[in-house]
Amino acid sequence: MRSFGLALKGLFHPWVLWLSLRPFLIGGIIWFGILWFIWTPLLDWMKAFLTTSIFSDWMTKIMSSFGWESVRAIVVPYFSVVVLMPLIIVSILLLVSLTSVTSVLRHVERQKTYQGMRHEKGGSFLGSLGVSFVSTAIFLVLIILTLPLWWIPPIFAIIPPLLWGWLTTRLMTYDVLARHASKDERLELMQLYRWPLLTMGVLAGLFGAAPIFFWLSSVFVLVLFPFVSMFMMWVYSLVFIFAALWFTHYLLFALKNYRELKGESI
Repeated sequence: MRSFGLALKGLFHPWVLWLSLRPFLIGGIIWFGILWFIWTPLLDWMKAFLTTSIFSDWMTKIMSSFGWESVRAIVVPYFSVVVLMPLIIVSILLLVSLTSVTSVLRHVERQKTYQGMRHEKGGSFLGSLGVSFVSTAIFLVLIILTLPLWWIPPIFAIIPPLLWGWLTTRLMTYDVLARHASKDERLELMQLYRWPLLTMGVLAGLFGAAPIFFWLSSVFVLVLFPFVSMFMMWVYSLVFIFAALWFTHYLLFALKNYRELKGESI
């Protein structure tokens, strides 16, 4: 709760707000270019897939049972959004991890509580890249395997936050501790605080799940998807920056206590 309060307070610092804009601007440029070229081909591919796949009859029966025959026209763009959404969100998380977490860390470490802490440098930028891409690959595989379950209540409220929580915890923990902790300290802290860290990641995933429900429940999103997606990318960027602040305060304080309990200089 201490770390949560400090992160919430720090989120409104002008420098931190700029850090939330940076990955959004980079991601916005990248995805605007991607959507410009792939949106129409994606719709064509999705239409062909839904028409010829084994899920076609199943979806028709579900829509008929709920009286949704009138929304057949939006099924193709809807499922196209569903396919793109995890990729867009993951790209924002990766951009925050690779471009902003270090800046957040340096901003926080200047506070009086953390001044004078040793920099053991138990991680590296290449290590961060490795953790990011391996974790993301596992995450995307799990997304593909569990996606059919997302339509079954109450599973849709459980699986996405758990997956986002796991990925957020993996990326944030490494990036935050890479500068200050040694490799042994990092592994020890991840073991000692694995459940609080996972809980924080899941809560951050729940914060990020709210925009997902907006995306999946509004026809407005389908009509203006390329433009709405730009705004939602900033929302996700802000959520992940908040997560970076939260993990930074928690892990730096945990590392400080860990060293003090062992009788070492912080």
